[in-house]
Amino acid sequence: MHHFEYRNGELHCEEVAVKAIAKAVGTPFYLYSHATLKRHYEAFEGAFEGLDRMVCFSAKANSSLAVLALFARLGSGLDIVSGGELYRGLKAGFAPSRIVYSGVGKTAEEIDYALETGIFMLNIESPEELELVNQRAKQMGVRAPIAVRVNPDVDPQTHPYISTGLKKNKFGMDRETAITVYKSAHAMENIAIKGIDCHIGSQITTAAPFRDALLRLKGLIEELAAQDIPIEVVDVGGGLGITYQDEAPPEPQEYGRAIREGLAGIDARVVLEPGRVIVGNAGVLVTRALYRKAGEAKDFIVVDAGMNDLLRPSLYDAFHDVRPVDESLAASRVMADVVGPICETGDFLSRDRLVPDVRQDHLLAVMSAGAYGFTMSSNYCSRRRAAEVMVQGDRFEVVRRRQTYDDLVAGETIPAFMED
Repeated sequence: MHHFEYRNGELHCEEVAVKAIAKAVGTPFYLYSHATLKRHYEAFEGAFEGLDRMVCFSAKANSSLAVLALFARLGSGLDIVSGGELYRGLKAGFAPSRIVYSGVGKTAEEIDYALETGIFMLNIESPEELELVNQRAKQMGVRAPIAVRVNPDVDPQTHPYISTGLKKNKFGMDRETAITVYKSAHAMENIAIKGIDCHIGSQITTAAPFRDALLRLKGLIEELAAQDIPIEVVDVGGGLGITYQDEAPPEPQEYGRAIREGLAGIDARVVLEPGRVIVGNAGVLVTRALYRKAGEAKDFIVVDAGMNDLLRPSLYDAFHDVRPVDESLAASRVMADVVGPICETGDFLSRDRLVPDVRQDHLLAVMSAGAYGFTMSSNYCSRRRAAEVMVQGDRFEVVRRRQTYDDLVAGETIPAFMED
């Protein structure tokens, strides 16, 4: 459920008309519903009532400071994959003891930052990474808390670009390598083994792969315990999908049951890393129609948002529902591509679909854009990054201003030798 609905013929976010926000801030902009974000987090967290758990929101899904601050205030932890996300998390108010650092390419500088901060755990992706973490921890005079990411080779049945738990993926280690790494870590004075980590992919729409992955981990956990390497924490990752079009992903309670079944008999704290499932349908991208263009093969609706603003359709051929802000335009539809101003044929928000028959200056809402929307946006073609707005009840606030042209060149210089 989300809080974007038509009232009196106009699309609203909670109690605020989207058209009024567009008039105040311009387009394009990302729009988030505070009530939806809160509802989704609490529904997810509540699905694990009775378990010793720590829900760590996945910052890569949406790293807006306002969004992160809301989850921090709700008691969430944070899953990060970069030093920048660690910085954002701390700024948003997350306690270091509730931050988990994932990712395959941590630099020495980022490892130092995490250890200095005192985060909950680093998820180790390779033997070489373990060696580096141990070296940095020894130099700093601390013990690094770690988990080892194990690749369970479970097919999550999702887009291949966001599948992360197969043998051919770059993430994690196979069982035998993981055992070797655990033994090495156990012998290192500056490493403290806390747990085991597993993440099989994103936008997963059935519960079975999550359960299957955990069942495969159980034998490994038992084998490690037999070698006096106890596992205190099981990081089950994230990846639960949402409805973009006609998907029917499991509800949080069903997902929770699958996790409980997979963990049955394991006495450990559970770390969960939801992202898309909480923020995906809590945000939309609002854009304005610029031109109608009749082509020989198809028609085009050119809007002021492009692939630099929302990359998912171009990158994954992902579906996002496109709705008119004026409800009266919903009944009339036309077969057309909704495209942006970027100089790429792949610059589209919707392709080969029936879409609202809008004209110049009409507003469109690209739905389900709260996850991997702004976080994947760029300045390609020297386009200014969009504004972000959050609504709570009958009020709204710009939580990230639209970039200015000065922002585009901030930090750049023309080298002095070119002035000679």
